[in-house]
Amino acid sequence: MNGRRRFLALLKKETLQIVRDPSALLIAVVLPLILLFLFGEGISLDSNKIALGLVVERESQPAQGLAAAFRASRFFTVHEARDRRELEGELVAGRLRAMVVIPASFGMDFAAAPDSAGIQIIADGSNPNTAKFAANYAKGVWQSWSAQARSEIGAPAPLLSVEPRVWFNPELKSRYFLVPGSIAIIMTLIGTLLTALVVAREWERGTMEAMMATPIGVAELLAGKLIPYFVLGLASMTVCTVIAVALFEVPVRGSYFALLVIASAFLLPSLGQGLLISAAAKNQYVAAQAAMLSGFLPAMLLSGFIFEIDSMPRVIQWISYLVPARYLIPCLQSVFVAGDIWSLFLPNIAVMLLIGGLLLALAAKNTKKRLD
Repeated sequence: MNGRRRFLALLKKETLQIVRDPSALLIAVVLPLILLFLFGEGISLDSNKIALGLVVERESQPAQGLAAAFRASRFFTVHEARDRRELEGELVAGRLRAMVVIPASFGMDFAAAPDSAGIQIIADGSNPNTAKFAANYAKGVWQSWSAQARSEIGAPAPLLSVEPRVWFNPELKSRYFLVPGSIAIIMTLIGTLLTALVVAREWERGTMEAMMATPIGVAELLAGKLIPYFVLGLASMTVCTVIAVALFEVPVRGSYFALLVIASAFLLPSLGQGLLISAAAKNQYVAAQAAMLSGFLPAMLLSGFIFEIDSMPRVIQWISYLVPARYLIPCLQSVFVAGDIWSLFLPNIAVMLLIGGLLLALAAKNTKKRLD
């Protein structure tokens, strides 16, 4: 009974400390909202309204129809000219990202044999990603217009046609990818940074020494530190999910139960990492730097959130297996845009629980109830 009362008193003390600490509330409430709005509104991997130069060397009905298709595309902001030399300087200066040239012979070529007609696409390769997007979008406009024009004149369809189908995110909105990933970054911040800072602050203020003098065991101490921040992490994840669905219109095609299980599994390694840092670094500045270097940056760079893991060097891919967020992000993205895929969830949950168990064991081993 005394042990239970002691543990409940420790939980109450930790909860009150969270409520009374402005910096804890700042990290747990304000910072997640800022990051969520930043990734949801301020950052986009979509390439819309690309500045495109359109050169129509000679007017003809097919050329006018193709030019109208480029003007109507939501992917381009079209700047027109009669000669490519008028736009080459704009392309070199970076004010245009690509240029499409409809040659003077286009109308006659298309009327004689649609397969012999062609256009020239010139892209600014100084920005490779935008160049690829611009070239692919231009090819898409050309293929769509060509198929429609063929049907209008009764020309036979090409022997090979491509009909792309995109599952789960047919609009190809990067927001559906970025917002779930940002929730993983937010949970990493709350679990690792906040836990490391709060415990380090207790060492600086001397309250940790007072707790060491009590009959509380190491396991009780760590559990008392972990549970309030575990609940806080789940609460922050819930708020972020509500904002993602209500404000950013990100769908949740899976179950909220799966979301809860995945988030709970991830919080164990995140909190364990924060407790381990606090056991080794008894200074807030050192703890913050260690949490940023070992928690936030790997979660941002090595988890697959922004950069594809398969495109990284082999050594970096091996290191990424140690990053808990690597296993969280594909699960979150599946819950939001695909649904409950437990064959994907269960192996990732198992790895997160394993990493969490190891980190908590190391934190317990390095937390000593003596001051030497």
